[in-house]
Amino acid sequence: MISPLLDRLHRAGLDDVVAVEPVSGGLAAEAGLATRRDGSTVFVKALDDLPDVFSCEAEGLTALHDLGGATTPSVLLVDEDVLVLSPLSPRPASEAFWERFAHMLARLHTSTAHPRFGWHRDNWLGRRRQHNAWSEDGFAFFAEHRLLRWLSEPRVEAALDAADRAALERLCDRLPSLLPVRPACLTHGDLWAQNVMATASGEPALIDPAVSYMWAEVDLAHVWSTAPPPEAARCFGVYADLTGLDAGWQERMPVMQLRQHLAVLAQYDDVWGTADLVRATLAPFRPRQ
Repeated sequence: MISPLLDRLHRAGLDDVVAVEPVSGGLAAEAGLATRRDGSTVFVKALDDLPDVFSCEAEGLTALHDLGGATTPSVLLVDEDVLVLSPLSPRPASEAFWERFAHMLARLHTSTAHPRFGWHRDNWLGRRRQHNAWSEDGFAFFAEHRLLRWLSEPRVEAALDAADRAALERLCDRLPSLLPVRPACLTHGDLWAQNVMATASGEPALIDPAVSYMWAEVDLAHVWSTAPPPEAARCFGVYADLTGLDAGWQERMPVMQLRQHLAVLAQYDDVWGTADLVRATLAPFRPRQ
């Protein structure tokens, strides 16, 4: 019996693929490592019912590479329900790797300043639309399109009560006093540790982007807040030195990461305690009894 991934590849025109070995790690798509008749391998992803998800992902990978100098896999084929990329390797467990990652991330953020926040079209964060309407106001953009946008999602409505929602709205109103004024730059948009991989030579490479022009700290918050390995500890100091980040950046991470917590809550049952993390960040913005 032909596997579903193998069948998709054949229908997409890669008829020299002879086998596909499933791989795990992602949360949204079915994925595998495909072997071609000549013995070479390619990485393949498949996802149903989201017709432009892979064109958005391919565009994001190209933008990170061409505009920001980041290493990304090569896009070999893209259609409505399959994406084929050059294969990458697991990242090495070394401080030197993460220091190189810090240099790559700093280069991405410092070389792509943009006068507006957003992107030229909406794209995807997991299986949900990421809204990217252009704005010159980063606080308004973050509030409307990265925080309040999730309140209408059914799982978020079920998890957060009226007091939680009011606290989020109050936090959004206070963003200009909570966060410094920062320019927009090209951001990966979904930069948890699982989306940092390595080339065959051991250099850092990025996968699964949800790009937009946004504050650089949304990327920093994501990798900081999602249990990076111990060997990554020094990369944050290196990044701060390279970008001139002020000493108070760690205090801002919960607010910056709130966007990702809400997006996770919108897409998955609350098995990771995400609702509690949201409520902990919102606690200072609840009215006093």
